[in-house]
Amino acid sequence: MAFHGAGRKTVCGDLFPGSELGHKYFCVNSSCGAPSTGLSATSCLTGPTAPSGPPRHPTALGGSTGGGAAVPQPYSNPASEVPSPAEMEPDRPIGYGAFGVVWSVTDPRDGRKVALKKMPNVFQNLVSCKRVFRELRMLCFFKHDNVLSALDILQPPQIDCFEEIYVITELMQSDLHKVIVSPQPLTTDHIKVFLYQILRGLKYLHSAGILHRDIKPGNLLVNSNCLLKICDFGLARVEEPDPSRHMTQEVVTQYYRAPEVLMGCRHYGSAIDVWSVGCIFAELLGRRILFQAQSPIQQLDLITDLLGTPPLSALASACEGARAHILRGPHKPPSLSVLYMLSDGATHEAVHLLCRMLVFDPAKRISGSDALSHPYLDEGRLRYHTCMCQCCYSVPSGRVYTRDFEPVAERPFSHSYENSLLSVWQGKELIHRFITEHQQGKRVPLCINPQSAAFKTFIRSTAWHSSKVSRKEER
Repeated sequence: MAFHGAGRKTVCGDLFPGSELGHKYFCVNSSCGAPSTGLSATSCLTGPTAPSGPPRHPTALGGSTGGGAAVPQPYSNPASEVPSPAEMEPDRPIGYGAFGVVWSVTDPRDGRKVALKKMPNVFQNLVSCKRVFRELRMLCFFKHDNVLSALDILQPPQIDCFEEIYVITELMQSDLHKVIVSPQPLTTDHIKVFLYQILRGLKYLHSAGILHRDIKPGNLLVNSNCLLKICDFGLARVEEPDPSRHMTQEVVTQYYRAPEVLMGCRHYGSAIDVWSVGCIFAELLGRRILFQAQSPIQQLDLITDLLGTPPLSALASACEGARAHILRGPHKPPSLSVLYMLSDGATHEAVHLLCRMLVFDPAKRISGSDALSHPYLDEGRLRYHTCMCQCCYSVPSGRVYTRDFEPVAERPFSHSYENSLLSVWQGKELIHRFITEHQQGKRVPLCINPQSAAFKTFIRSTAWHSSKVSRKEER
């Protein structure tokens, strides 16, 4: 199987310095130009630039500068630092499931640790082809500090052998699920900084017309300095403006699934992501899942136990079975006061914002953009832009703050190409061309070396085999 273009000279990169593993995981194509100085997030993320106008005082951000032990450490971009020899550990899987696998690998071009995501079964059918192409284009489209984006894409093989895609992204240290279930203390400062970044990234996605549709703690990557990025866009899609067009209900992990989706609503919008964030907010406060049910019906019951029986107006788009289930049960009064018992951090401001997110009727649910204006997040905004962000910077006279703390996308994400994608082979050609054009004039391209001992170990692993399961058809 050819994993590099015919007639193009390649040299093997040293993926495991000092080890005796024979052939290396990657091949570096040396015929496309000299290597760059290093792989960093600046290839997809804009770094700090000086805004016009005079420096602004931190109090302009809102909130207090009062203390708390959980002030995040100054921002440090892992992708811009050369790791020590102790950090140059062998490649290993760091996350995998039914639809893919992510490995921590070393980029042989600069020796930095990055995440390598494998997208399998791309050309199994037309639906899979469209889904993967959509995710790939999104990863290359994103330019936001709180949204994971593609740093590079591995060079595809000849089109006849082209079956899977490998994308390189920034390597993050953990995810919010692991933090929540760990003994790591979570203070109010932690929660505010995390929630602010989630909503900041979500505002960007929604401004581009993108619904994530699977916001959950495991899809929120974090570093030890509290930097957070939204990841995993395998279920993401462009918002559907036509309410008569049906959308799949096979979205969002059940615990974080909005009531309109649980009730079989055929059309939904960005409010489903806000509901998921509300569930995560409560989970950060209480260190336990807010609505942990065994089935979608029980999930709906737990929601109505907290919010009370919804009004008829909120059931207008529900399927007949779900509507009948709610109406034949006893009337339930709301019991939102129990949210104050989540933890000491469940203050009046926190519960007020939480109640604005956990609204049964999506039309009355707060938007991600409006949630950012809530006073509960003023201190999270202050802390993030004081020592974590890349959009503000320090000068001898003080801190210079950006004019736009929560930027939106420069343009909506376009999926018009999907209308002309009519066959799997056509999709294969389009994706192959997209990757090739994306690599033009950037860096020495990488490709998989199928003779690598590391790669052979990889394809024998449980991680690789679990990724061979195909995803359900979805819209």
